[in-house]
Amino acid sequence: MRVLVATAVLVERDAVAAAFAPSPAREYAIPGATLSRVASPPGGSPVFDLLAAGVGPASAAASTAAALTAAALTDNPDGPYGPYGPYDLVVSAGIGGGFQPGAPVGSLVLADEITAADLGAETADGFVPVTELGFGAVTHRPPQSLVRAVAAVTGARTGAVLTVNTVTGSADRAAELRRCHPRALAEAMEGFGVAEAATAHGVPVLEIRAVSNPVGPRDRAAWRIGDALAALTGAFGKLAPALESWNPHDRTQ
Repeated sequence: MRVLVATAVLVERDAVAAAFAPSPAREYAIPGATLSRVASPPGGSPVFDLLAAGVGPASAAASTAAALTAAALTDNPDGPYGPYGPYDLVVSAGIGGGFQPGAPVGSLVLADEITAADLGAETADGFVPVTELGFGAVTHRPPQSLVRAVAAVTGARTGAVLTVNTVTGSADRAAELRRCHPRALAEAMEGFGVAEAATAHGVPVLEIRAVSNPVGPRDRAAWRIGDALAALTGAFGKLAPALESWNPHDRTQ
């Protein structure tokens, strides 16, 4: 099984890689990015390609699409991108803000829906999602059976994870997001972009977030980035059995 894991930045990618230590990572350059490949257990399955895809949904979508395209077009074991083949799963992973009290700092959140919270238009009556304007999509739903399996092994809380272009910085904005998305447990900046790229390639997607701070006023003293990165490492250390037992052709149940 081949899994592409897209994080925003290198420190998140390295936290995921730490779950597979001492398995050595091999790096492969693809157009516009570098993949770091690890296996769990070393030499076994699944095989994870780790990608620091950039901050925000646009960069995440572009980098993820590049990796998916390289994999789909390359099946030569001696090719420039290493032994390859299409991916079975894409995972958007990293740290993020948690809506309180549902997702306390240090907890894990697993998306059962990945929603673009600010993709649309402002009107006199308030925000209108792009779907109500007759365009595109605002939500992707990971396979339910996989969400259940991963939640069971990681202890993650399941709910909606919102993708935002601007991180929430006020209590009013946090309350407005909760009003519009009552099932939201976390917000981050990349999940919807990763999901768009995965969906375009017909590959199922997950999003896993470790909560580093409450959604709301920016209080750096309350951030626990180190604890969140450690939780992210712990989650990926438990993933392999759930992924190995899951049928990748089971896209909806």
